[in-house]
Amino acid sequence: MILRIRFVLILASIFICSVSMAQAGSFFKVDEPAPSFTLTSLDGKKVSLDQFKGKVVVLGLFHICQPCLIQSTNLQKVFEATQGKAVAVVGVNSSGDSQGDVQEFLETFPVKVTYPYLLDPEHTTDKLYGGGKFIPNVYVIDQKGLIRWQRVGNFFTDGTLAGHEMIVAEVNKLLASSLSSAM
Repeated sequence: MILRIRFVLILASIFICSVSMAQAGSFFKVDEPAPSFTLTSLDGKKVSLDQFKGKVVVLGLFHICQPCLIQSTNLQKVFEATQGKAVAVVGVNSSGDSQGDVQEFLETFPVKVTYPYLLDPEHTTDKLYGGGKFIPNVYVIDQKGLIRWQRVGNFFTDGTLAGHEMIVAEVNKLLASSLSSAM
């Protein structure tokens, strides 16, 4: 009986994950323009996605949750690995949490977040990028503003999120292609 219940639960989980991935996959496709936005960072500066044209952008959309803490930490590793390159790493609290709540959340991280972390009180990025249900979201955007890689939600069957090595590899592909096209 217990084995039958486990089997049913596994099948139900597979079905739910498949439906979620199908829905998430319809949000954005690779090669589509990344929707622009302007938000305020935790230190009070206005930051616009458009200001990073000409750079590869790694954009993370997060809420206050454990998977987002893990993925935000991965973005810190991406930020550190791409220092000195034409790369911008940007995190957004897309769920409209208060500045105090976001700062308190960031203090729980195992590393200090030093990339720009933006507040989105109006849920602009959730609306533009179809987030909310599928968090965290990570996008790699090329120098012309096109989405070239994305992970929406917790996509991997083993339950892991997009690791920093995977993201850095995608960034390096875009940097290499811009170098070869410039020659």
